[in-house]
Amino acid sequence: MTGKTANISLEALGDSPQLNVDIKRFNSSGLPLVEAFYTLQGEGFHQGKAAYFIRLAGCDVGCFWCDVKESWQESAHPVIEIEEIIREAKQSTINTQQSMVNGGPIIVITGGEPLLHDLDELTRQLQVQHFKTHIETSGSSPLSGSWDWICLSPKKFKKPLQEVLKAANELKVIVYNKSDFKWAEENAALVSSGCKLYLQPEWSKSAEITPLIIEYIKANPQWQLSLQVHKYINIP
Repeated sequence: MTGKTANISLEALGDSPQLNVDIKRFNSSGLPLVEAFYTLQGEGFHQGKAAYFIRLAGCDVGCFWCDVKESWQESAHPVIEIEEIIREAKQSTINTQQSMVNGGPIIVITGGEPLLHDLDELTRQLQVQHFKTHIETSGSSPLSGSWDWICLSPKKFKKPLQEVLKAANELKVIVYNKSDFKWAEENAALVSSGCKLYLQPEWSKSAEITPLIIEYIKANPQWQLSLQVHKYINIP
C-alpha cells in the first residue's frame, strides 16, 4: 500500500455514522484504514510541524460539519495489518528519521474516532520505531494506547469521558456559534492545569466566527487561536 487509500463516495455512506459500533471490536493485528499521508500538522499546538497521519475508520459521534464523512463507516475500508501500517509510515518518513536529532517523526492517529479501536499494539510498535505518538480524539470512548500527545476535541453530540479529559495535553474546541464558548469553558474546567487551550472556528463559518474568537481570547487570554492552516495552503 502506498499513499492514500481509495476514496469512498459520500453517496454510498449517507449523512449519518454507524451509531451501533462494537467498541474496540478489531483485534490488535489490524485496523480499518481510511488513508495515511505525510504532511504538516495544520491545527493546534503542533501546527506547522511535519506529521504522518493515520486515519482510522469508524465514528459514533457524527459531527454534521465533518469534512471526512467517508471515514464514518468502518465496513467501507480495509483492515490493514499493523506491521504494514508501520512499514508505510517508516518508508514515507525515511528522510525525516535520518535527520531527526530530538526523537523521531510525529505520527498522528485520527479518524473518524480512533478510540473506537484498541490502540495499545499500534502505539507500542510505533514507539519501538522511535515515532512520537499523537492522537486527535473526541474523547467519547475509553482511552487506549501510549501517547506523547493527546489532542481532545470534545463534541456536544457525545460528551468526552473523564479519563480522556484528565489525560489531555491539548483541548481544542470547535466554535460553530456563540454557545460554544460556554461549552469550551465547561470542558476547560475538567482538564488538567497544564492542558493547552484552543478555540478553532468551524471552517464553513470562519469568516463570521473568527472575529468573535479573537475578541473572546483578548478577554480570556488563557485561550489561543487555532486555524486550519492546511486548508489555507491547500495541503492534506
